[in-house]
Amino acid sequence: MTTDFRYLTLKLSRELYSKAPDALDDTERKRVLTIAARQQEIEQRILGSANAALVVLPEASVEACVKDIRDRYPDEPEFEADLGRTGLSIEALRAAIIRDLKVEAVLEQVAASTAPVSDTEVEIFYLQHLERFQKPETRSLRHILVTVNDDLAGSTRDAAQAKIEAIRERVLKDIGRFGEQALKHSECPTAMNGGLLGKVPRGKLYPDVEAVAFALAPGELSASIESELGFHIVLCDSVELESQVPLAEVRERVREHLGGSRHAAAQKAWIAGLFQSA
Repeated sequence: MTTDFRYLTLKLSRELYSKAPDALDDTERKRVLTIAARQQEIEQRILGSANAALVVLPEASVEACVKDIRDRYPDEPEFEADLGRTGLSIEALRAAIIRDLKVEAVLEQVAASTAPVSDTEVEIFYLQHLERFQKPETRSLRHILVTVNDDLAGSTRDAAQAKIEAIRERVLKDIGRFGEQALKHSECPTAMNGGLLGKVPRGKLYPDVEAVAFALAPGELSASIESELGFHIVLCDSVELESQVPLAEVRERVREHLGGSRHAAAQKAWIAGLFQSA
């Protein structure tokens, strides 16, 4: 196993599984070795290209990468031990990093040769994928929770239901007391903030609670709702309906997405050309 291959296995083991190579199980090791072999073959073609001969790496970039790898370990002995287990020295690691950075620099050169994404391309993508730019309905909600614990006196199901109904009656008489009642009686951490759940989209609440909460009008208080936690009452402060995100808000995000796809395609085609010409 070459030094470069050892470095690739170390790098991929950390990236894919957050493990040292010798800590991988058989399935993980097989995957890492397969990817490393293919990556090594690609890198050899890249480094043998005319583009690679023009790359000059700043020493600071190399040292920053060495430091980044060191910083992933709790201490220097663990770092050196991991290198030893992989069969790498510090010098070999630096050489492998230089190789890595050269590959990245060449691929960046290839990507930089692509045409920039135009405003027209951004607009066409936006119009063709309007469903990606939908802002879901959200509701600003508050709740009060009384939990059920049949093993604790005063917290049986009947007692919890009676307590939540009494709280609801007090709030119905004066909706402005919701925060005070939440602070006094709610058994949820949100009690400290007046029961505020914040802006909630669908899919974040218990199904029974969500079904009721998303049927409330702004300012409306729910009936008591039972969930696996206990009994709730929910107050809807406001509703933001589903809406289309304007192009102006996502223009640069779309441009970045299209640019990234274009760069990746150019790099893939360029690498394929290296294999065809070999």
